[in-house]
Amino acid sequence: MIEIFPTTAAAAEAAAHGIARQLSEGLKTRGRAGLVVTGGRSPGPVFDQLRQAPEIDWARVVVTLSDERCVGEDDPASNARAVRERLLVGEGTKAHFLPLWPEPDPAALAVLLPFDAVMLGMGEDGHIASLIPGDPGLAAAMDPASSALTVSVPAGLGKPPLPRISLTLSALLQARAVFLLVAGEAKREIIARAQLGADLPVAALIAQTRVPVRVLWSPAHEV
Repeated sequence: MIEIFPTTAAAAEAAAHGIARQLSEGLKTRGRAGLVVTGGRSPGPVFDQLRQAPEIDWARVVVTLSDERCVGEDDPASNARAVRERLLVGEGTKAHFLPLWPEPDPAALAVLLPFDAVMLGMGEDGHIASLIPGDPGLAAAMDPASSALTVSVPAGLGKPPLPRISLTLSALLQARAVFLLVAGEAKREIIARAQLGADLPVAALIAQTRVPVRVLWSPAHEV
């Protein structure tokens, strides 16, 4: 299941190509496309390549987030800030952006379902989006049959330990394809544990059969 790449740049290129193909298919068959992206370091190189994909008519693409920290958009911790700085530039400025903070719009999210592509990262505790081990509400947020699209996550979890909003597992699985970017030996070991059935959020993503998941791994992060 793990696709191995020699560098993060190579993994980013593969992810950008795969996501662009999904968006292009959505545009051809449905006239619009929905993309869910993650925050953190992993997506930056993907954003740089994706926004230049010639096959994407960004004016007909809606971009939203897998999760968001409850901070202002000018805060360095803001996932929306990273998206605006790396993806929604150049041709990408034509895309419609649907933020999750300060208030998610469930009706607007529902219109996008199923998402054409979801790009996720993974923490060293096995979390995806902001579905974080230790959250008292995690079981409900991980219910694949839940009708809820978003969930509030209390402060004190994750890095940084800020309050957050996250898409639920049920929402993430309402997609045509999921791309999971991981880097480094520690995270490869977590994926291996997940494949063996460890009780981790990422394990639930990998084990399900509703949506294809590509795990793209590279040895280490590059700046």
